[in-house]
Parts: sequence; C-alpha cells; structure tokens
Amino acid sequence: QVQLAESGGGLVQAGGSLRLSCAASGCTFSRYAMGWFRQAPGKGREFVATINRSGGNTLYADSVKCRFTITRDNAKNTVYLQMNSLKPEDTAVYYCASARGFIVTMIFEEYDYWGQGTQVTVSS
Repeated sequence: QVQLAESGGGLVQAGGSLRLSCAASGCTFSRYAMGWFRQAPGKGREFVATINRSGGNTLYADSVKCRFTITRDNAKNTVYLQMNSLKPEDTAVYYCASARGFIVTMIFEEYDYWGQGTQVTVSS
C-alpha cells in the first residue's frame, strides 16, 4: 500500500508560480512512474504531467507544456510539480498518483494510488 500526500497549493495571481510536492510512503517509490492530474469544478480529472521511475523521461499535457515541470527525488520519496506563468484556467484540485508501471503514461486507469489533492486557485 502506498500513501501519497500533496502539499504546496494555494492562491496565486495570474502569471505567478507555485511548486507542488507529493510525498510517498513505503519503500517502492523509485520503482514506479508518477503523475500529476487535476480536476476543475464541474469537469473530469485530466492529465497534467508524468515522469518515469528514474526521472529521465517526462510527458506533459499540451495545455501546460513549457510552463510546468515535473521532477522527482527518489532519495526523498517525493515528486514535484513546478508551475510557472499560471493562468486562471489552471485553477483546480491537483492530485499526484503512482503508476502501476515504470514508464510514463497519461492514462488515468494506469495509476493505482492517489493522493487527496491540493487546491490551486489562480486569480485574474
């Protein structure tokens, strides 16, 4: 069983930055890919970014490419999401998730452990 805990959300003005963190419990963190998803009010959960187990390969949604950066520190069992140039449309609850495999994936069903989420609100 893996437990994930996100932190770092908050209220920021458009154009600002936030860094989200996701701390994982257990001894298997480095074996699996990790991902970030988000869910805005009234919408489904959407893929944001994913990183493979070594951190050497990443994949982003087109809507956040060149603004967001996903990284991981396997020694600290933590994955990060650096968000720059934030827009009001980035407002959502952000979730980190642990994948079943070790390669990058944007497919929701390929993630089996999820955190509780952290709210990000971007004001215009």
